[in-house]
Amino acid sequence: MLEKNTNPVRTALKEGKKLSGGWLQAVSPITAEIMAEAGFDALMIDLEHAPGNIMTTMDQIARLKGEKAVPFARATWNDFVLIKRILDAGVWGLLVPYVNTKEEAEQAVKSILYPTEGIRGVAGSPRVTHYGNKSMDYMKTANDNVFLMTAVETMTAVDNLDEILSVDRLDGIFLGPMDLATSMGHFGSPSDPEVQQVIRGVEKKVFASGKIMATVAGSFEDAKAKYDRGYSLVFFFSDTTSLSKYARATVNQFDEYAKK
Repeated sequence: MLEKNTNPVRTALKEGKKLSGGWLQAVSPITAEIMAEAGFDALMIDLEHAPGNIMTTMDQIARLKGEKAVPFARATWNDFVLIKRILDAGVWGLLVPYVNTKEEAEQAVKSILYPTEGIRGVAGSPRVTHYGNKSMDYMKTANDNVFLMTAVETMTAVDNLDEILSVDRLDGIFLGPMDLATSMGHFGSPSDPEVQQVIRGVEKKVFASGKIMATVAGSFEDAKAKYDRGYSLVFFFSDTTSLSKYARATVNQFDEYAKK
């Protein structure tokens, strides 16, 4: 169970533990509740590719209350106003997409931190500060508890990875295999040998840096292989695509049965 003003996921990852992740892409409080009760360590609300907003984000986070799952979000963009609103809604982990340079990574770091370390706006009224109920309990601890990852999903980010990894307070790197493959000219084909070679190079640098390595996986078997290589956090189940996969497989079983 997540206690107020703490982030057990950040603590566990810093201790070298492997944690489970799931995607919340259906913009549904019901699937958020189902996923939380399933026992995932971190649940990522997708605000980049799913059609949610701040209100739906708050509804989903509320369904995680009382469970161990820590609310994460993939931000729409590396914009400090958007990030401020996402954090104020109550997430404790943030994935910032399309970060390609050290300067962009530094901007993401500043966006999650209250002054004087960063530029995050200070307010005691939002959900995350308990609507004014003991707001300082959160604000005094937030800079040490919000988990931040930036995505490597272009060759520009790969080329600048050493500089990105040098950014203080950046907790980890999230590898976006589909975008990376496409940026290399292999549209939607992360299994291409050339792409895999680049991914191995990214992994080697991140593992050596001491920062957390995270990514997505299409199944637990895929996730297990990545954990075995050194990943700490893999998001291997989604409330949309996993349901779609299971539905297709079930219908295919029916079709085979019906042909007999």
